[in-house]
Amino acid sequence: MDDLGLDLEPALAARRPRRRPTLAIIATGDRLCGVAAYAAALERHLAAAFEITPIRLDQYLLRGRGRRLRRFGDAHIAAICRDLPRFDAVNLQLEHGTLGARPEDIYRRFGALLAAAPRLSVTFHTLPLPPPFPHAEFARAAARLAWRHAVRLWLEHRHARLLSAALPRRLRRAQRQKPVSAIVHTPRNRRDARYVYGLDHVFDHPLAFLSAEEAAAVRRRASRRNFPLLETLPEHAVLVGVFGFIGHYKGFHTVIRALRQLPDDYHLLIFGGVHPNEIGRHPQRHAYLTTLFDEAETGTTLYDRLADKPQITLDAARGLGELFAASPRDLSARIHFMGVLGDDEFLAGMASCDAVVFPYLEVGQSASGPLAQAVELGCRVIASRSHAFLGFAEYHRAAVEFFDIGNHLELATRLRARRQYPPRDGLAAYNIETNRAVYAAANGPLTPGPAPRVPARAAPVR
Repeated sequence: MDDLGLDLEPALAARRPRRRPTLAIIATGDRLCGVAAYAAALERHLAAAFEITPIRLDQYLLRGRGRRLRRFGDAHIAAICRDLPRFDAVNLQLEHGTLGARPEDIYRRFGALLAAAPRLSVTFHTLPLPPPFPHAEFARAAARLAWRHAVRLWLEHRHARLLSAALPRRLRRAQRQKPVSAIVHTPRNRRDARYVYGLDHVFDHPLAFLSAEEAAAVRRRASRRNFPLLETLPEHAVLVGVFGFIGHYKGFHTVIRALRQLPDDYHLLIFGGVHPNEIGRHPQRHAYLTTLFDEAETGTTLYDRLADKPQITLDAARGLGELFAASPRDLSARIHFMGVLGDDEFLAGMASCDAVVFPYLEVGQSASGPLAQAVELGCRVIASRSHAFLGFAEYHRAAVEFFDIGNHLELATRLRARRQYPPRDGLAAYNIETNRAVYAAANGPLTPGPAPRVPARAAPVR
């Protein structure tokens, strides 16, 4: 009340700017990790609704296996926990391995973060389900008195259940005392989190990285001329790109086999390299990289191919030069390793390809960052029919062409055919705006005003 008897507090409160709620986003700080790239994009997109504080998980400390390093990892988590009560909400970008190398460490550290957060939303980038116990194999091992194998089976099952059953049980108990929610990336994972994990508040949304303006800027600057490794290729060359760290589950073998069924002007570009965690001490070459070279028959001759067939008699007078010349099946000139690139070059390379292929095997993966980015850029996307990619297509209709996992003939046929879906302009139905709405809802009624409506999904892809 002022001297005239007027109550000015409501008017002053209306003019006073409303405080943005504080949100801590806990994620790995490893720049080569896909979760870190998504967390960085998320921090940009949520800045309009929240006062964001990124909290980075130190992978050197958390993934240490020695007793001393594990203690430092626990101390690192304890320091984070002491800081969490000051935030309105906390979001954990959970890829289980980023909390530790051992299931016991992951479970313990997750429990500490859960207890310290005033309200917690967990973004599950992988959603492991409780596995059945291998009764038959365990019985056979016990019957043979192979106790070491039997104990290993029991320990593996115990460790798997620690992350797929005991960890969700902690979340179920916590949601009785504080707001707890889960964010997943496929409709199937949403059902698993609701009915298997037993969580009350579950939201689903595909990964989202780029705004319409950012995607348009990438397309404008994308050009083959920006990559020196492609300068020797003819202008009419058809570029097929695969993206991500080189590993067995990526299924790059399938694309190499498909390359044999395609004309010589089709070239395979591999954007990525061996993951730093898999760089060995003494091997001259990563084991999976060696299998790719063998599949492409790089550096082989006709003699090498016939060397294991002693029943064939070689006539030195006939085509000795051809015998030791490069094999006609050698694909060295059509496969190009582009290396590990920065974010801008990575996206520019994706936009420069005529087709972007994701030939992944089924390993229980929930989402793929490069797949989401390729769709946002309007690329021609061809993906294997895995659960994660089929779930992604339920959000983005008419955006992904599919082939059966490992079917290189179907992939080659698709690559030679015309594009199935026309390029899309502007934002898709599920984008950074709808993703912001999901995070606003998952972290409680904290933001002022109505949240943007998340569109309904189309019918599932069969």
